[in-house]
Amino acid sequence: MGKREEILKTLENSYGMMMAQLIEVDKNRKIYPLWTIREIIAHLSGWDDAAIGYVNALLKGETPPTPAARGATVYNEETVSTREGLSYDHIVREYVETRAKLMNLVRQMSEEMVIQKSVLPWGEEGSLADIVQVFGPHEMEHAADVQKIIEENK
Repeated sequence: MGKREEILKTLENSYGMMMAQLIEVDKNRKIYPLWTIREIIAHLSGWDDAAIGYVNALLKGETPPTPAARGATVYNEETVSTREGLSYDHIVREYVETRAKLMNLVRQMSEEMVIQKSVLPWGEEGSLADIVQVFGPHEMEHAADVQKIIEENK
């Protein structure tokens, strides 16, 4: 399996694990002190947006944008707050759409492109493979935290 296929599999697996939790979780239940599932999904969509910008730029031969240059905490706050007025259903729909868009863009990349070094969304140098190595497990952690809350409430 090539690196591009590994990336797609990681994105699909972490997404699938999170989507499975959405069926059972109370959408108003706090998962973290300040976040419900709604904010977690908004947060994940925000990082998918950052990855989409990165991949789009590489496909066009451009330098990727750095939306998280001020740090992950600031970027997280911005991506969640910009989705504040949206309904839960809208945020979930956006999550589904952004992940599908990201995966479709990754499928357009060559094997070399997924390991090509460029500026990452947070300003350091790295590749799409590096982004997914961070965000695949990160998404799985969120899904596991949600699953734990679901299990506690059964």
